[in-house]
Amino acid sequence: MWLQRRGLSTKREWRVKQVTKSNFSQTLESLKPQISQSDFVAVSLQKTGSFSAPWHRVLPFDTPQTAYSKARFAADKFQVFQFAVCPFSVRASKVVAHPYNFHLFPRDELKIGMPSYSFSCQTSYLASMAREGFDFNVCIYDGISYLSRAQESVANARIGNPIPSNNVKTSSSTPSVADAVFIERIKSRVKHWKSACRDSSTRADEALVKSLRKLILGSEEYRSRPCVNLDVCSEHQVQLVLEVLGEFFDDLVPLLIPAKGGGTQAVRVILTSSEEDKDLLKRELQDLEEEQNKRVCGFREVIDLISASQKPVVSHNSLNEFAFIHSKFLSPLPPNMDEFMCSLRMVFPHVLDVNHLMKEIGPLKKVTNLSAAASCLKRRFFVPIDMEIPHQASNEDKIHGHNVLKISHLLANLCSILKITPEMIQSDGGHLASALEGYANIFHPHSTNTEDPIDGGIKVWTDDTRKVSSEGLVFIWGFRGRMSAGGLKRLLQGSHSVFSEEFDVRMVDGSCAIVVFWQSGLSQTFLEAISSNWISGLLREMVSEGLRAAGYETYKKACRLGFWEADLADSLDKALEEPDHNSEADSEAKPTGPSQIYWSRDSIINLDEL
Repeated sequence: MWLQRRGLSTKREWRVKQVTKSNFSQTLESLKPQISQSDFVAVSLQKTGSFSAPWHRVLPFDTPQTAYSKARFAADKFQVFQFAVCPFSVRASKVVAHPYNFHLFPRDELKIGMPSYSFSCQTSYLASMAREGFDFNVCIYDGISYLSRAQESVANARIGNPIPSNNVKTSSSTPSVADAVFIERIKSRVKHWKSACRDSSTRADEALVKSLRKLILGSEEYRSRPCVNLDVCSEHQVQLVLEVLGEFFDDLVPLLIPAKGGGTQAVRVILTSSEEDKDLLKRELQDLEEEQNKRVCGFREVIDLISASQKPVVSHNSLNEFAFIHSKFLSPLPPNMDEFMCSLRMVFPHVLDVNHLMKEIGPLKKVTNLSAAASCLKRRFFVPIDMEIPHQASNEDKIHGHNVLKISHLLANLCSILKITPEMIQSDGGHLASALEGYANIFHPHSTNTEDPIDGGIKVWTDDTRKVSSEGLVFIWGFRGRMSAGGLKRLLQGSHSVFSEEFDVRMVDGSCAIVVFWQSGLSQTFLEAISSNWISGLLREMVSEGLRAAGYETYKKACRLGFWEADLADSLDKALEEPDHNSEADSEAKPTGPSQIYWSRDSIINLDEL
């Protein structure tokens, strides 16, 4: 057992168990009881990229739906190479943690084109992983593969492995004439086949005669036992066959043979020699099914373990993390955030993001980095929280996967500062402790309330914020050269009368800026002026040089339609050229009213940091 005293240790003092394909099965056996006995499970992902351009990041003025669109784009484009998992509990002034770091690679082990044909990589992410000693050869050749739940269903149909049928629904209704005829035909065929099997086992016929008899009867062998396939045309006929077998034949075991297009194409009936042989066959089939599931699921078995435990899952930047988790291990991401949250809650009912607990503590309101948060806590607060790792990994000199330990320790520290005692945060039977309920299932980085509407306000957590309607925001691009926000503001001040009132300018990327009009109606006046033939002076000169402008709805439209160009200006151009369709999907995506945005004068986007 390893104990870190008082505060956060360095990365190299924390040894995280590194898991690859070679030790995956052994690790699963250790992980199962640790998850069930812990209060929380921390997760952290190492991806091949996150955003392809500065404006693709979630920005302070994004609505929750727009933020989700950005997270969805990144999750569909990039891949997960490492998935760190840490079941942990908080006891008195101690965190008891069990950290693991799983190395993943989307290998097509079943030769069916899944889970992934291709994915994108960002050079900065790969360079960072290389600096930390990441072994790309181990990742590619010994990384654990996986299929999502949706892909597993498709894979099972394509592979066509027989499925044991244990649930037989007995119909209480009187069978139709067609059903009665079908039932009698099945009974007759099975009886005739069984008699022939019994006779052939006692008769010493020539090999050719035996082969002809098998061919005529359609008899085969399954694991050295006689079997026959009964073709069916519908799931209703499947149930009828199962009812007949269960009612009239005690020595038969049915298997369902899936059709490639879905459903069942036949019922395979296996003849056993005794009750003991029947039990032995059922155990063999169960073992075979478990082995096949492990081969198909791969790492997703860990996701299923966490989901089945119903334990609160703790992360940092939960929107991005769980967009990847949903995309890679559950099913393709739905088009809007409402559906995403509903789908995710069915699998993970309680998701905690340490970001939102950090916002409750003044010095941490502007902190978004785990290391910076740990450093700030160490300087400003005395929090006597120990870190205990009972089964410390031996000979692990890698530094991968330590973020889960940082997240675990940070949660305990934040709860201590907020006077949330260990007794208050211990989960009970899958129910989140009431002290933490207000921080659960918040997926927008700048939101603090689970009841915030999807197209509602967005808060920038700084000391100086002002509320502004999205109708007061205007995007402008096409200005000359690489211009600063201050230089552009000075240029605009003399171009039109609307700029004689209070307004702010911030750069979104090198090609585009956002203008905030604090007085209602000025944004619309400016948009009408810039598209008019009656403008004059400096504004006319700027327009002639290529200046363009659009309202906030155009920005949301660009994100909704997936116009993810490198420069925001190009995306806005495409959105303006795209006609508005009145389809049902588009009408659902359009907001019922303007969004409320909390704008901060301190929320300058520093292009040098992007």
